[in-house]
Amino acid sequence: MEIRQLRYFLTVAEELHFGRAAERLHIVQSAVSQQLRRLERELGTELFTRTTRTVRLTEAGDRLLPYAREMLALQARAREAVDALRAEQAARVRLGTSSGLGERLDTLLAAFARSAGHAPLELVTGSTEERLAKVRTGELDATLLRGERIEQGLEFLPLWQDALRVALPAHHPLAAREAVELAHLAELPLRLSPPARNPALHDLLLRSCREAGFEPVMGPEFTNAQDTLAAIGYGTPSWTVFYAPHAEQLPMPGVVFRPLCEPEPTLRTYLAVRPGPPRAGLRALIDACNAAADDAPGAPAAAPDPHRAPSSG
Repeated sequence: MEIRQLRYFLTVAEELHFGRAAERLHIVQSAVSQQLRRLERELGTELFTRTTRTVRLTEAGDRLLPYAREMLALQARAREAVDALRAEQAARVRLGTSSGLGERLDTLLAAFARSAGHAPLELVTGSTEERLAKVRTGELDATLLRGERIEQGLEFLPLWQDALRVALPAHHPLAAREAVELAHLAELPLRLSPPARNPALHDLLLRSCREAGFEPVMGPEFTNAQDTLAAIGYGTPSWTVFYAPHAEQLPMPGVVFRPLCEPEPTLRTYLAVRPGPPRAGLRALIDACNAAADDAPGAPAAAPDPHRAPSSG
């Protein structure tokens, strides 16, 4: 028993005329008759009594009629459910995130909720290379990342800049200062992630140390925030860095966070997208990212965004 046959049956039952039913179905009358004959053979009974002048439902046709209506209505609801899911998936925006965003991410999410209405935003984690690969294939609409890059098939929209904060043992003499000159850290071991894990941060910090006149003494590798900060606070004196928004969310006994100066290392965050006009959901995300950049307290202004609409003022 096919849905098509039930639809033909229901249309003939409503019209009680094969010709009018065929017109409603936009097919030839012979196709209607053929499919109903097949349905009758499958059920082993006639569904209509036919004369040259009239078409009437048989008792079997009367029995089948409510079930045919129910099955066609169920099919319509199933299609509506799938269509609704497809529309939801089309509206959903998938964003890759980087670590240490802190309140920046909260601001971005709030701005997206205001501009995108009910469109859902899904956050996806992973390494930088994994996230960039997913943007290229369309698995992600965009990803946040730090540090300037040039990648074929991707466009990088500049957002905010984050200063770095040095994490020091609370008992160290430098912890009493409001800001720490990089050169004063020359004798302390530096706990830093390997270049492969965060090349932009690694290169920026080494470049800043050299600008301050020294080559850093490399200590044990940065593993994760909790373990590394515990080692700094209660182990052999050493130092590491965190992005300022992240440092503000990391109260840790035995550790203090201080601004760096001479020089002051900062790293810009970018939004990586595929080239071309963005769909509505991605447009809302770009606007939300720009809002987060504009709201960043004391952050240097981002470079112009080629996707941002010009001000009407």
